[in-house]
Amino acid sequence: PLYVMSNPNALATLILLPGGDADTGNIVDGKPRSGNFLVRSKNYFFNENFNVIVMFRASDLAKLDYPYRVKEHVAEIAKVINFSKEKFGKPVWLVGTSRGTVSGTAAAIALGHKEVQGLVLTSSVTNRATGAIKTQRIGDLNMPVLVVHHKNDACKICVPSEASRITSDLKSSPVKKFIMIDGGSDPEGDPCTGKHWHGFINYEKETVKVITDWVKNPTS
Repeated sequence: PLYVMSNPNALATLILLPGGDADTGNIVDGKPRSGNFLVRSKNYFFNENFNVIVMFRASDLAKLDYPYRVKEHVAEIAKVINFSKEKFGKPVWLVGTSRGTVSGTAAAIALGHKEVQGLVLTSSVTNRATGAIKTQRIGDLNMPVLVVHHKNDACKICVPSEASRITSDLKSSPVKKFIMIDGGSDPEGDPCTGKHWHGFINYEKETVKVITDWVKNPTS
């Protein structure tokens, strides 16, 4: 399922790719209540003058695992991009977090800059998983790429020091940047979930502003 937010002043459309199994969480008043960073922050992206599409796991899937994200999920993302362009007529950026970075990277490589204006990777999967960012052909990415990570991210497969080296392999990207976030408070639960540093807890608005400022004016 998709959650779509239409902004009449939109500069572009952001397709948000949540991590984990990309479940909607509880639906309250028609709105998804997932604890994922991107889902919690969807209004912040919208308020920065973007159309927003949150792309959740297909309803006929029990889970959204790593192998699926680098294969079948790419075709699903392509369909959502086509839907977005037909509906809004705006350039499309993919924004992934955690496992969503696996999907976003795979789709951007496969589809190229004609379909994907730019790519944003937050809390990137860096090792020990199928589709970890540097195991993909990221040297083929030919669009602007922003990599954002929290310096205290304690998820074992999303290591800050490894995330900081992603941009060095973006040989074909015309502009790329790495930003380390230092802010927030009161992390709780599993360090690989959205309510921990991994999900920029209590620093969502500030992190989104960093992202959207760069999307509006990509610089190295």
